[in-house]
Amino acid sequence: MLEKLDLTKKMDKEEYKEKMEVLEVRIGKLQRECKELGIPVMIAFEGYGASGKGVQIGKLIQALDPRGFEVYAVKTETEEERMHPFMWRFWTKMPANGRIAIYDSSWYRKVLVDRFDKRTKKKELPAAYDSICSFEKQLTDGGMVLIKIFLAIDKKEQKKRFRKLMDSEDTAWRVSEGDLKRNKEFEKYEQMNEEMLVRTDTDYAPWNIVEATDRRFATAKIYSIIIETLSKKIKEVQKAKESAEREPLEKTKGTLVDNILAQADLTKTVTREEYKERIEKLQDKIEKLHGELYRRRIPVVLGFEGWDAGGKGGAVKRLTAKMDPRGFVVHPTASPNDIERAHHYLWRFWTAMPKAGHVAIFDRTWYGRVMVERIEGFCTKDEWQRAYKEINDMERDLTNAGAIVLKFWMQIDKDEQERRFKARQENPEKQWKITDEDWRNREKWDQYEVAVNEMLMKTSTTSAPWIVVEGNCKYYARIRVLESVIEAIEERLKKEQES
Repeated sequence: MLEKLDLTKKMDKEEYKEKMEVLEVRIGKLQRECKELGIPVMIAFEGYGASGKGVQIGKLIQALDPRGFEVYAVKTETEEERMHPFMWRFWTKMPANGRIAIYDSSWYRKVLVDRFDKRTKKKELPAAYDSICSFEKQLTDGGMVLIKIFLAIDKKEQKKRFRKLMDSEDTAWRVSEGDLKRNKEFEKYEQMNEEMLVRTDTDYAPWNIVEATDRRFATAKIYSIIIETLSKKIKEVQKAKESAEREPLEKTKGTLVDNILAQADLTKTVTREEYKERIEKLQDKIEKLHGELYRRRIPVVLGFEGWDAGGKGGAVKRLTAKMDPRGFVVHPTASPNDIERAHHYLWRFWTAMPKAGHVAIFDRTWYGRVMVERIEGFCTKDEWQRAYKEINDMERDLTNAGAIVLKFWMQIDKDEQERRFKARQENPEKQWKITDEDWRNREKWDQYEVAVNEMLMKTSTTSAPWIVVEGNCKYYARIRVLESVIEAIEERLKKEQES
């Protein structure tokens, strides 16, 4: 892709001035239209050192309303960022609907500069490319406009620009030893860039290569690329709005997938005396293991789903009873608020993921996409169907970064749920736990059962398994949860000791 470029392309001042007068007005108008239509935009600038990323970003934002964009300079990971999966820092810098985020370097740093400097090992590259492509696919599928711009110059031009920068005390700091080394080994670094472009040039997120020797030519081309891309997206959104009709809710008929829930033995039980004895020992064990997780910098993500009144809260309470409160956070997931709705549906979960050595517990999770949102028609069929892969990809990123990921489905039968609902209604201290919505959801039990079975089948993986907890007996369920968490942590610690 880089070898065929004509880096001699130029534009004289008069042509540049004439073109930019039109382009600047046009791009400002498109920004306003994107805001009105709620279209989020990400513009990633990549390219060789001294190719003009900062200059071109400066030229671009001159025509934009400063209230509608934010620029991020992506450098070496901070200590906080290193304690999360590498895509975490970009999920946390994602624009809301109608806003623009501009990146001076981006998520590609991991497979370019970090690779050249050997911070990214060769064996890590396949997973890094998978994460990048998955990230971009999820965003664009969710309505994001993703514009990737690569600024190209040759070795000679780069060296000339470096010298000019180093000749002035005011700009010499902008040229690092790494920059000079990459210029010295330009061909090697060029090959890394070529590989990156080929592996990540996709239909949903194509690369736009800009010949950047002449800065006027580069600026005009960048404006033209962005205008063309935004114009196309705006037309698509307007057309979709005009013809949009929500798909009718599907009635779940028959058994479309294996009935995994039916395999749970809900007669399992323990006595109150046995429960008291075992729970205390398990909590003591969790307390010690929690400290070991922190010392070894192992993050843990625990997700709890289940029927209303299935025992999620009780299990979480017993699990965390003796854990150090400084090392865990419980996230109760409710309907998304206005800010959360203005982002990709996974955004609010990515921002809550734990750093190394900490534990994040989710009382209801990202699986709402394939359950309540599916059943209630809050998302389209295409959206919930592709969510299985999006969720698997997210959990893969977490486990690749070293996290322990466990998901619990708290299973009870319909009769037990009714009994618990009535008990809550009759107890003044627990009446707040039962709502009309709970009774209404109960009427859709069969639909939810089909959705849950499909979810379990499509998203239970070796590295991030689903554990169906037999929950008609609360005592048994709580013990099962603690034992499962302990087993997973001990297994990880054993592997680390052996390696």
